[in-house]
Amino acid sequence: MSDFFYALLLMLVVIGIFNVIIFVHELGHFLAARWRGLQVDRFQIWFGKPIWKKEINGVQYGLGWLPFGGFVALPQMVTMESVEGSNRGEDELPPVSPLDKIIVAFAGPLFSLSLAVLGSLLVWQVGKPQDAITSTVIGGVVADGPADKAGLLPGDKILEVNGEPVDWFRGSIFKGVQEQIMLTEGEVVKFKIERDGEVQFVESNFGIEETAFFRRRALPRVGIGAAGPAIIGEILEGENESPAERAGLKKGDQVIQVNGVEVVGTLHVSQLLADNEWKQSVFQVKRGDQVIECSVTPLKPEGEMFEDQDPKVGILWDWQANIETAMVHPTPYFQIFDSLKTMWVTISKVTSPSSHVGVDQLAGPVGIARTKYLLLKTEDGWLRVMWFFVLFNVNLAVLNMLPLPVLDGGHIVMAIIEWVRGRPVNQRVLEVVQTGFALLLIGFMLFITTKDLGDTIPSGGKGGKVVWPEVAQ
Repeated sequence: MSDFFYALLLMLVVIGIFNVIIFVHELGHFLAARWRGLQVDRFQIWFGKPIWKKEINGVQYGLGWLPFGGFVALPQMVTMESVEGSNRGEDELPPVSPLDKIIVAFAGPLFSLSLAVLGSLLVWQVGKPQDAITSTVIGGVVADGPADKAGLLPGDKILEVNGEPVDWFRGSIFKGVQEQIMLTEGEVVKFKIERDGEVQFVESNFGIEETAFFRRRALPRVGIGAAGPAIIGEILEGENESPAERAGLKKGDQVIQVNGVEVVGTLHVSQLLADNEWKQSVFQVKRGDQVIECSVTPLKPEGEMFEDQDPKVGILWDWQANIETAMVHPTPYFQIFDSLKTMWVTISKVTSPSSHVGVDQLAGPVGIARTKYLLLKTEDGWLRVMWFFVLFNVNLAVLNMLPLPVLDGGHIVMAIIEWVRGRPVNQRVLEVVQTGFALLLIGFMLFITTKDLGDTIPSGGKGGKVVWPEVAQ
């Protein structure tokens, strides 16, 4: 199968998964409405004017053009004509009880959660790949970066970040070093480390990289890398020979020493070169069963984009070398609880005034679809997508239960108020409020979509080959 048709097939799978998730959620509303005797006007996947529709037994089924969700139009509940369109029936319908409204509103999130449970049962049985850097030992620090200035050293073992115990360097929002740094609140990151058998506490500032206005804001980083093998993934070619090519370095070589110092991580190599003021350095390299030495002199490539950067060797590291992948079989309870905990952390960080995580870090339909597409392209991709499927359905259930107008939780709150007051809230006022929040929600999703699209735009210069300075032989 050609790359084009394979990519097309993956995109169709992603769209299909989206539609299944939306359909099941709306099916919950539909079946509950039928059960409680409510009039169902329309059942539509995606918003906007339908590009396909068909009427069956008095219900219009359709597919909209705006891929932001779906709805079941129920004239006896609060309507949103600016989003759903006007109801087709003109006959006045009898009112429904607050209990019926609560049941119908709750059924959508309940079906989403049930779909998550079904997915979690499948993941439990077949397993899912778990990718992680399981060591918490620092393999290098960026020269003059926040961690370097704070006194963190290669070989330090990180025990806690901001009071949270960590077991991995990367791979878990709850116990990963990098993840906990990015979730930092305030202006410093607090580390508990072990150095030479002694426990120490270190506070570090952090940096946040500037991004273009159409991209998401970057998150805090302190400039540390994980310990692991420094294996060359690619030799950066360009005009004239790079320092790596001149030294005879090759793809797959493992750098084990620089100037007699044992290398503990990829970032450590740059640190050792900086300590030597970017002068000629001696690399000891493992190539197959051989250990060889070569002299490397870093150079600064020509061009404006490299003016403020350090000299370079011309190698790209194999970042997958220290990532361990294991097939795990988490129980359904663990998966659902883990997803709920992830939701809680996300909402609490987004709403915290001292957090550096904002609403622009959330993903919209395009970002979620892109994530699923990239997951499907990996080894055992469908297993990774099934795990994501569980997380997404739990998210959908929880977000829809928030007590905001237009969401299912808002419908439940309005029904409870009606129950307490003994009479419905003014229908016209409710419709205006619901429609206003619906338009705000669509505007928010469009904002997030611009960030989703912005992150797909390649960064950097105009491309082309790197121009290395000519060196006299």
